[in-house]
Amino acid sequence: MDLQLGAKKALVTGSSKGIGEAIARKLAAEHAVVIVHGRDRAQAQRVADDITNLGGRAHVVVGDLTDPEQVRQMLESAHRLAGPIDILINNAGGSGGVKEDWNTTRPESWEAAYDRNVLAALRVSTALLPAMRAAQWGRVINISSLAATMPPPSAPDYSACKAAMNAMTASMAKAVAADGVTVNAVSPGTIHSAALDARFREVAQARGVAGKDAPWEDIERAVLPMFAQVPMGRVGRLEEIAAAVAFLASPVAGYITGMNLRVDGGLSPVL
Repeated sequence: MDLQLGAKKALVTGSSKGIGEAIARKLAAEHAVVIVHGRDRAQAQRVADDITNLGGRAHVVVGDLTDPEQVRQMLESAHRLAGPIDILINNAGGSGGVKEDWNTTRPESWEAAYDRNVLAALRVSTALLPAMRAAQWGRVINISSLAATMPPPSAPDYSACKAAMNAMTASMAKAVAADGVTVNAVSPGTIHSAALDARFREVAQARGVAGKDAPWEDIERAVLPMFAQVPMGRVGRLEEIAAAVAFLASPVAGYITGMNLRVDGGLSPVL
């Protein structure tokens, strides 16, 4: 299917690695001009260089999205490099690396997580929406998480932030729908990242169910049921998240808005 992205410019926040990198690569493969964003210029430049070496078009911007002034400068750079932004993927954020539970969670952690996830997306979205609405075309896609609708007992701040992003998505979608702008969320389930691969291998070795250097398929088969009961029996792949995002970002998905698309192998029971 031709996703008709050849004339579109896409900003993917937090795209110097992981899910964001996969999204940037997929959009570039679909012929969009991609603006790779990160806080580390060298990492972002690596992604952009790989894209251009494969025949795609990519630029690099950097900035801390919790700092309004850096957001302003980052968006000015993006506009200078590529022109008006048609597609915004709010991917930056995450858990911050410290996983608290209800015995250790602190208000400061919630504040930082909200700033890093929700307010970061809000800052960029509200800056870009006026031009999208004036152009009568635009896409905003918020990368949420299955934790928003199936929160685990740990990392409550992260789950709450992603739930807030889902509510923000629904509200924003209604506000801009008549202006030709769609707003959707994508919620990944258990996805095969470098961190998950390492964790699964550690568990496999500790439990004696597979060697640490065993083929991934053996590790996945033995360890996944200890973490989640995924009906498909496997974890998702980064490129599967990226494909879902690319579809929602495209003109062919023009009548889809306000949706939370769960890419989770059937794990979520929510209809």
